[in-house]
Amino acid sequence: MPREWTTQEEQPERALLVSLDTGEFDAQASLDELYELVKSAGADPVASVMQKRPAPDTACCVGSGMLQEIAETCRIQEIDLLVFDRELSPTQIRNIEDCTETHVVDRTMLILDIFAQRARSNEGKLQVELAQLKYMLPRLYGKGLQMSRLGGGIGTRGPGETKLESDRRHIRRRISALREQLALVEKRREQVRRRRQKDGVVTVALVGYTNAGKSTLMNQLTQAGVLAEDKLFATLDPTARALKLPGGKTVMLIDTVGLVRRLPHHLVEAFRSTLEQAAEADIILNVCDASSPEARVHLDVTASLLAELGCKDTPVIPVMNKCDLVPALMDCPSVGEGVRISALHGGGIDKLLEAVEQALPEKMKQVRLLLPFSQAGLAARIRREGEVLTEEYVAEGLRIDASIPPSLSALVEAFEIPAPEESAGETGD
Repeated sequence: MPREWTTQEEQPERALLVSLDTGEFDAQASLDELYELVKSAGADPVASVMQKRPAPDTACCVGSGMLQEIAETCRIQEIDLLVFDRELSPTQIRNIEDCTETHVVDRTMLILDIFAQRARSNEGKLQVELAQLKYMLPRLYGKGLQMSRLGGGIGTRGPGETKLESDRRHIRRRISALREQLALVEKRREQVRRRRQKDGVVTVALVGYTNAGKSTLMNQLTQAGVLAEDKLFATLDPTARALKLPGGKTVMLIDTVGLVRRLPHHLVEAFRSTLEQAAEADIILNVCDASSPEARVHLDVTASLLAELGCKDTPVIPVMNKCDLVPALMDCPSVGEGVRISALHGGGIDKLLEAVEQALPEKMKQVRLLLPFSQAGLAARIRREGEVLTEEYVAEGLRIDASIPPSLSALVEAFEIPAPEESAGETGD
């Protein structure tokens, strides 16, 4: 009789969520978001506890009584993981683990783990590793002199370099190497961006809260085949695809990483180069889940980050997605010039494309000028507001080929000269 082989499926970690309500923010809304983050990370959030305190306890974050209750809950419910809805210090993590005998992660560690799971591109992996190492560095703690490395020979005996010091030195070296690699990636992206600008390519960035449906919208508009799942941070790596508008104009549509409230500083810094693609875009689509009760907060979180990145003058179109899930249209948040759509079913896409066309920047005009030396101020303005292709000083002044915005057309009209081929054509006639 043949032997039957059985495989035991790996069970997800059972997680207990811990929140501290100090009045700094909406603790319940943040805890609900933490629940989704834990599920997105692959764990099973079986229970949650919340304590109100004026401030976190310096030793264990929560009070001693609450910590004993947490330890008892971990024992009874066989909890594998404690997830705290705030950033913990190394001392707090160590004390909580000693008391509960359960592995502890904080909000930042959880998001970093999700990012590590989702990163696919080389740049994404570099950014995640950099954020993880920068977060880990101050949280290393050693085991004392018993882990010291001893040297051999006269003058080398003694405590030597501890394992902790060695680990820190290794991490600092790795952080330095990662920064160098990311600098090269950013340099290449800058070259691509300059090429797009020179070719007059208009870029449209999809930004917004995580799980708002940006990737689904990207697929609906461009058939990009981007991974679109109902989980937080399904997309980390930016994707760019060409989008043809109804009027015939083609723009570059860019999908970016999603946002969450209280996004850890380490992640903002690590993913700054990715987020800056939104800052450099000509038009921004602020995509929001209209069916979420936190829709208004999500829009504000995105708007504040865009302001931090310097997008004050960039046209922003609020896009209320998932309106098919809203029972009545009146329940769908109204946000000025916002567009209501369903990226999954295609509803409202035509209105969205119309809004994008209306927000397109004015077309640059190619001109060839001969500016007298007395017009040095105008030449400086052309360099600042337009793009200079070539310039040459001649006896009569400055001969310049440039792309200029419509706002400069009237000022340079008197100094326009025909291009060489045009002059040659006139002579031949």
